[in-house]
Amino acid sequence: MNIETINSSILNQREQLLQHPLYAKVKSVEDLRHFLTGHVFAVWDFMSLLKALQSKLTCTTTPWMPVGNPQTRYLINEIVLAEETDINAEGLRQSHFEMYLDAMQACGADTSEIKEFLENVIVTQNIFVSIKQSGLSEGIKDFLDFTFTIIEQGKPHEIAAAFTFGREEVIPDMFTEILRNFQANFPETDLSKLIYYFDRHIELDGDEHGPMAMQMITELCGDDAVKWREVEEISRLALQKRLGLWNAIEEKVMSHDMASI
Repeated sequence: MNIETINSSILNQREQLLQHPLYAKVKSVEDLRHFLTGHVFAVWDFMSLLKALQSKLTCTTTPWMPVGNPQTRYLINEIVLAEETDINAEGLRQSHFEMYLDAMQACGADTSEIKEFLENVIVTQNIFVSIKQSGLSEGIKDFLDFTFTIIEQGKPHEIAAAFTFGREEVIPDMFTEILRNFQANFPETDLSKLIYYFDRHIELDGDEHGPMAMQMITELCGDDAVKWREVEEISRLALQKRLGLWNAIEEKVMSHDMASI
């Protein structure tokens, strides 16, 4: 088994994501705001997948030792640098999650749900307790539970699978076009920071991070057929959970539309 086999195996689920009815349901700025309040959880938990990989595949303790493959170390540290301390639209250092929160606020989306959730994580010191206690929709809870279960199980190749195949690179392109259409039709709503956020992801992922992440999977699995099968299974599950997240957000958008009729 190899990368091409995995891509072929998950093709159907990727197509389901690309053709999901959610995109057509986001017709107004209010719809977009409801989308953002759900999607922000995926923006946030991505960092925990990345940090778990950094912990597993590089040395983050002292005394320092040269751990693993230098190319893989570079990939992880490069992405951490970009995700935690990138340049925002104002030319200042900021994490992508913080950029996303600022973009939400600029277009009038509610950030209280994600902020209250993170405050609860600090209080409980247990992500699974916080997920269970939250008032989030079941789709979002299931999405987060999956992410942190993979992290807790601790197999580097499985974490890498969720990171690489579960965070599709095509979606940012699609949403950038949607946002530009919104900006043209609703010029009074500031979407510039949101467009900047998605543009940065397209720029960073396309040329370097994407191919290097595939190389990381290959190096972690090598000739181990069991690891390749586990990567395939986790990749399918990751996309399945993403579809569940999209379903939850679609339901949220639709319930708002029905309430406003």
